[in-house]
Formats: sequence, structure tokens, C-alpha cells
Amino acid sequence: MTTSLLLPGVTYTREVDFTSRGPIVLDVVTAPKPDGKLYSLAPALANNKLLGKESLTRLESRVAAGATTVAIDGDYFDHTTGAPSGIYLRDGVLDSAPGIGRSSLGIAADGTLTTGHVSLAGIWQGSGQRRPLLLNTPAQSGKFSLYTPAYGTATPREPGVVEALIGTLPDARLDQPLDGTVTQVTTAGPTRIPSGGAVLVARGKESTAQLKKEAPVGQQVEAMFSLSPDWSGLASAIGGGPLLVRNGRPIFHTGESFQPRQLNGRQARGAIGQLPDGRIVLVGVEGTKPSYSIGMSNYELAVELSRLGATTAFGLGAGSAAGLAFDGKLLTRPSSGTTPKVADALVLSYSGVYAAPPSTPVLSPNGDGVGDTESFSYRVVRPSNVTATLAGPGGATITLADGPESPGLHALGWNGLKDGSPAAEGKWTLTVTGTDDDAVTTSAQRTFALDDTLSTLALVTGRHGLPTATFQLTRAATVLVQVQRPNGVGVTTLRSGQQAAGPQQVSWNGRIGRHRASGGRYQLVVQATSSVGTSSLAAPFSLPAHKRH
Repeated sequence: MTTSLLLPGVTYTREVDFTSRGPIVLDVVTAPKPDGKLYSLAPALANNKLLGKESLTRLESRVAAGATTVAIDGDYFDHTTGAPSGIYLRDGVLDSAPGIGRSSLGIAADGTLTTGHVSLAGIWQGSGQRRPLLLNTPAQSGKFSLYTPAYGTATPREPGVVEALIGTLPDARLDQPLDGTVTQVTTAGPTRIPSGGAVLVARGKESTAQLKKEAPVGQQVEAMFSLSPDWSGLASAIGGGPLLVRNGRPIFHTGESFQPRQLNGRQARGAIGQLPDGRIVLVGVEGTKPSYSIGMSNYELAVELSRLGATTAFGLGAGSAAGLAFDGKLLTRPSSGTTPKVADALVLSYSGVYAAPPSTPVLSPNGDGVGDTESFSYRVVRPSNVTATLAGPGGATITLADGPESPGLHALGWNGLKDGSPAAEGKWTLTVTGTDDDAVTTSAQRTFALDDTLSTLALVTGRHGLPTATFQLTRAATVLVQVQRPNGVGVTTLRSGQQAAGPQQVSWNGRIGRHRASGGRYQLVVQATSSVGTSSLAAPFSLPAHKRH
């Protein structure tokens, strides 16, 4: 199990469990309660509309323009249209109705998660009586549907419809009357959906006649949408399901409208949970490759969320759409081999100062071309006064930046010198502090080592492509020299033990135990641990394939 810091207060843990059925890879992001101050949690639509899909990394990068973000796949969706299967509510505006027979996840402004079965009741009224109304979904015969800009640029092409264009209509906020005036009536679609307006569509002989009569051009109409139970006090909501954990206990019989194969099959999955102190966990299960990760069933995931301490947990998309993304890259390994495409996602946003990991974990300014300089980058999302300092052994400090910065990503560098002389070796810490135009002060830290113990790794290949490596030690160190595959899997150890300062040399005879190594790509890795710390260097090489005689 490995744990790393993604951003201030947010950690990423990658865990591999070896079971009798095969390995399971679990990815867990743990974050403070998203109370809407520094941290917030909200859904995001693919391409900012209900139809169509978008890669999870692209969606995360797009919304990251205004914050530092982590995204997890959201609702299940129609693979043909890309429409989410359940509710989509953001900042109090409803774009999609809850899924029938499935749970929904609600997010309060203070970051509290709510789960439950909710249903939508919509009505519209023109010159006649109130009539039932659907939202952003094709109307069945005898029904009415309201299409808002969230659906897309135009209504779908459907036979047997009448469409009333409403040039101006407020956003669909729950329990709020939406008033507008009909500006055009047509008997065929598609009709362009105006920005800031909507299109009211009727289908079927009776309902089309009612729409023509009760909503002619110039008629004022009113619409309203409500959820039962009342979720009007929530900031956002998203579909998915099923409910995984209630009151800290995993749920086996969900009682929701999922096929048995969706629940019982082991596959890649996503979920969100809330811990007793309000923190949230975003969980990705990788799958489905027997030699790497077999995935989990729905109940196995519920048990895992309960083990992590969640009092409430909710399932998200599964299969090829499941994944976690941060800083434009996947944290999870996609089951399909390609970046997951999603209809929507849940996005955790952080609005404070963010510092990326240093370009190299060990700075060794010895002129060998490896790790000679350190590069840093940090992001502010609002105009801020920023200081960036380095702190090292013996109380040494270096100021890299001090002054106003505009929103965006900023870069810094360091060559390992202090006042023109080599800085002390050991642990160094970068601290970036920003005070934004709302007088909110935040900080981010990253650590690295300045260690010149190991340098100048060179590798030459001799007869049969066998390598000989040379390197330098500036001080005594415990040295480990290994031959590895390119993925870091060890093949054989060539040296392990204490070595004196000075030039070093080691060779490989091309054997693994008593057997000759197969041809292919390898790397020779040297690791040195001294009183300063641990550093490593690697050099790739290839062995030719054996010739048969």
C-alpha cells in the first residue's frame, strides 16, 4: 500500500489485495468535508450538456481551469446518446430527472451527503389546466416535455410532435415557478433551443391538440418541477447507485432496479463515501484483468467502503467508464485500456494554493546531467500575493518568489546553490503561501532531497551485449545494484552492501541464477543510502536474443 499527497489535505492511497480469486487494486482519495469554502463537491456534465460523452481526463482538465480538481466517474448512461440515467442537479438547477427505481446522491451546501429514492413531479400550464411535464427527455405519446439548453442545441427529431418555443425562461430551479412567453409554434422538429429559453414539446394526438390550443404564440406559460421527498435545500445531486452503506453497514439486498449481472459481476467500479467526521472518500476498483486486478462485485465494494469507515456510501458507474483522474491524468488503470468516457462525473475542487510535486525527488547538482536542477510549479485560482520559500538543513532558507501573481500555473527553478555556494545536503521543503483578493490565506508544501552521494552512472555493453556499469560515490553508502525489467520488476541483484567513497564498477554475466536471461529490454538500477538519504540512478540496455545453433 502506498499513500501520497495529491494536494493540501487530500491524499491518494493505492492498495493491492491478494485474494484466493486473484489480485484486487483499490484506489482511494480521501479529502476534507467539502463545505464549499476551500473544498467543494459537485457534478459536472460531459461537454456541458446532457447528450454525448467525454473522456474523464478531459472533463477533469476542463473544470480544473478554475480550481485544482479530482474527478471520479458519475452516473450510468445510455451508451448511444450519452444521456445520464438519473438525476443531474447542479447549484440548484435541475437538468435531468431521477432514475426510476434507483437511488440518487444529494450534496448539501455544507458537504453533507444524502442518499435516497426521489421522484420528479413536473407541471406546466398555459391558458388551460395544469398538465404533467417531463424534463429533457423525449415525450411519450400523450405526454409533454420541456427541453432546456442543458439538453443541447436542439430538440430531437421526432414524428407526431408539436413544439412551442419559449424565448426566455428561467433556469429549472426546484419548486420555483418558471414563467415565459411562447414565441413560435411548429409541427415538426428539431427546434433550436435558445440560450436562456426552452422548448415545450407535446407528442400524440390529444396532447399536441392541447398544446396548440393552450400555448399559442404570445401565450404566457408557467412550469414547475419538484422532487419527492423534498430535495430543494440541496445544492447538487447525481444519479448512479445503488446505495452501498447505510449507518456504517454494508447493504446486500439493494432493492434497486439493476440487473443481477450489474451487481454480482466482478468489474471495475466507482463509489463515494462519507466518514463520521464529514471527510469523503472517492474509491475506484480496477478491473477486469485476472493477472492484475479482478475487480469487485457490488457487495464486495460495499464491504470495502464500510471497512474504510464510511457511514454512508453510494455506487457510481462501473465497467469501462469507471475511473479516477487528477491533474489531467488517470489515477486508475482503465479496464478497457483506453481513457474512460463518461456522461458526467463528480468533481472535488480545491480553491487554495496548489504546489505540484518537484520535478525530481532527489536534486543532485553534480553536472552528470541527471537531477542537476529542480523545477517547481504552483497554481493560484484567484489574484494573490504569493511567497515561495525553500527551507533546508540548519535553518537555511531561500526565497524563490515574493509578490502578486495572476490566476494560473507558475513555474520556479533551483540549481542547488545558496548565495552562490552549494547548499547543504539533506531534506528540503518548498512552501508556497498565497493570500487572495478575498483575504483568504492558504499554503502548500512539497519535500525533496538534495543529495550528491551518487553520480555519473555510465553503462557499456561488451560481448553478447552484457553490461558493465560505473558510478561515483562521494561518501560511504549502502549500495544496492539490480537488473530490472523496464516496469521495475527485479531480475537479479548484482551488489548489496556497504561501499566506500570513490569510483565503483559492477558487471552482469547475463545469468539469472543458473540460467541465461532471455533477450529483451532491461535496466540497471543503482540505489545508494547514506547519512544524507537515499538516491538512485538507472540506465537502460538490451540483451540480444539467443542464437540457436
